[in-house]
Amino acid sequence: MSGRSIGWVAGTAAAVLVAAGAITYAVAQDGGGQETRTPDARSADAGFARDMAVHHQQAVEMSYIVRDRTKNEEVRRLAYDIAQTQANQRGMLLGWLDLWGLPKVSADPPMTWMGMGDMPAGKDGALMPGMATNTELKKLQSLDGKQAEVLYLQLMTDHHKGGIHMAEGCVDKCTVGVEKRLAQGMVDAQQSEIELMAGMLKERGAQPRS
Repeated sequence: MSGRSIGWVAGTAAAVLVAAGAITYAVAQDGGGQETRTPDARSADAGFARDMAVHHQQAVEMSYIVRDRTKNEEVRRLAYDIAQTQANQRGMLLGWLDLWGLPKVSADPPMTWMGMGDMPAGKDGALMPGMATNTELKKLQSLDGKQAEVLYLQLMTDHHKGGIHMAEGCVDKCTVGVEKRLAQGMVDAQQSEIELMAGMLKERGAQPRS
């Protein structure tokens, strides 16, 4: 295992511990002193935690790919920030599932909790809206410099748009206050990054794909 991977694992483990304290505090606060019901396996809270953990994992993967394919400090810094933020959030989401005693995988199709379980099965590895296909990831791995930067920024813009759609679904449907707040934070931060990436693409003579 590389030093980078070890660091990611350690960071995720720490995030899970933080999540344990956060959810305990949140239950006490959101419950107003009354007993708070733990979400069940098919709830929006559990569905969002499972699906966004998978969604985030790909963002981390793409960010590490581009970090190794370019020397541009602006892109490398953005990729590092996205990887760290989403790895930590993923640790919190998985930590909550552990605390709720719920499985991290489900027999239900992705997005079922949003009423989108009947959407076409994931094509070429793109399991949810905004996710890159396996073919796109392989292409990113094959490029260098400006070409890698442009494709990464385009793929991550699409990825963020899909993530925002899911996070808005949690804001609307989730019942655990701390999770709803995390989801709203995702919406705000990723929208800001979409605007930043649009400017970075323009500087490179490119634009978002959609």
